[in-house]
Amino acid sequence: MADDKIRILIADDHEMVREGLAGMLNTQGDLEVVGTAYDGLDAVRQAEALEPDVTLMDLDMPNMNGAVAIRQIRERRPEARIVVLTAYDTDERILDAIEAGAQGYILKGTPRDELFRAVRVVHQGGSLLEPTVAAKLLGRVGQLLRRDDGPDALTDREMEVLQLMVKGFRNKEIAERLYITERTVKFHAGIIFQKLNVSSRSEAIAVAIQRGLVRL
Repeated sequence: MADDKIRILIADDHEMVREGLAGMLNTQGDLEVVGTAYDGLDAVRQAEALEPDVTLMDLDMPNMNGAVAIRQIRERRPEARIVVLTAYDTDERILDAIEAGAQGYILKGTPRDELFRAVRVVHQGGSLLEPTVAAKLLGRVGQLLRRDDGPDALTDREMEVLQLMVKGFRNKEIAERLYITERTVKFHAGIIFQKLNVSSRSEAIAVAIQRGLVRL
């Protein structure tokens, strides 16, 4: 039945890419492309108007890049499910997209079956990173964990997360306030624990207060 199909929005600034993806996705009985967007601003408008189940988002687009568009879409619709489909696999791009709220990150040129799988997995509430992307992300995490710069090395985002922890907000509430995913909050929390040399939220709060890192 049509009502059972996963409704998809495609955001890419190349018309041929949009048409090619739409044709490929529509070959699947459970997938249906309901709209396309030609840049980040249009992606935000279309996502709000169409309320798709899953949005396929390119990162390098005019007027508004994909990461900013993801953040704005998630701000308006926290339940939105977004898969990044891009040619870029740099650490910074990956982290920006995941922090913005993307639940999947795959590269253009990936086998079509993997694209179908990514849409289905993300629609069901899961997350999916292409193996090469996951490897880069894990490598980046490893670099952060190996840093030995002490508490002063906390990034601005980590300080925001820590401050909200001290105020008693749970991971889900922190995610909503910072417009990031709960998974990203857990990622930042893990880095904070490592940098403060603690193993729990309560320890992190105690150390943060003791060292004057946050204000009550």
